[in-house]
Amino acid sequence: MKKNLPKVSPGKVKKNSGNNKQVFYSNKDKEEKNKTDENIYKYEKNIYQKINNILNSPNYIYKVNVNIKLKTGNNIEKKIIGRNKTHLITIENELIPINNIEDIKPINK
Repeated sequence: MKKNLPKVSPGKVKKNSGNNKQVFYSNKDKEEKNKTDENIYKYEKNIYQKINNILNSPNYIYKVNVNIKLKTGNNIEKKIIGRNKTHLITIENELIPINNIEDIKPINK
């Protein structure tokens, strides 16, 4: 039952293998990021464009904290996980009609 297996020769190891010394970190400063976010959301007029930009941003993976200003004048803070054609869906499984939203902005925490 013994099988003669071929001998394995290990590869040569470089002495200069400092892989963790060369790391690329691509994160903008918070101030610079906030300025760009403010500029993006400042000039948009359509609420659907604002919602799409929030949900398509690289900061959105599963949920995003937003401040919603309703047409009744109330401001609410919710965690949005998605949307359908007529409503925003929160993490608490609430539906917020898009027609009742006057303005929406992401909250940077």
